[in-house]
Amino acid sequence: MTRGKRYQKDLIQYRLATAREMLKDARLLQESGGSPISMVNRAYYSVFYAALALLVTEGVEPTKHTGALSKFDELFVRQGVVSKEMSRILHHAFDMRQAGDYQKSRVITEEQAGEVINLAERFVQTIEAKLSQG
Repeated sequence: MTRGKRYQKDLIQYRLATAREMLKDARLLQESGGSPISMVNRAYYSVFYAALALLVTEGVEPTKHTGALSKFDELFVRQGVVSKEMSRILHHAFDMRQAGDYQKSRVITEEQAGEVINLAERFVQTIEAKLSQG
C-alpha cells in the first residue's frame, strides 16, 4: 500500500471512529436527560464526520460545513452512490444544529432530538457499509 493510500485509509478510519463517538455521546445525552440542543449537536457531528469520511475517497477535504454538504450531494447523491434520503438526513441534521446553536428563539424538543439521533444512526451505518464495500 502506498503512503498516500495508507494516509487515506487512516483518515477514513479516524473520521468513522469520530462519527461513532459523536453518535455514542448523543445517545448518552439522551439517556441521561441531556439538553436536546446538545443531543442534536452531537448527532449532527456524527453525520458530518461520516460524510467527511466518504469525501476522503474522492480526495475532497472541505473547509466549511456548507462545502461538505454541497460536495456530498454533488459527488455521491447526484451520482447515485447514496440515496437522496442520505442527503435529506445530512441537511436536516445541519439545519437542526444551526437552529439549536444560533437561533435563540427556536426550541428543540426531546422528541425532535431523538429523531435526529435515529436518523444520524442510519446515516452513519449507511456510510460505513458503503465504505466497507471498498
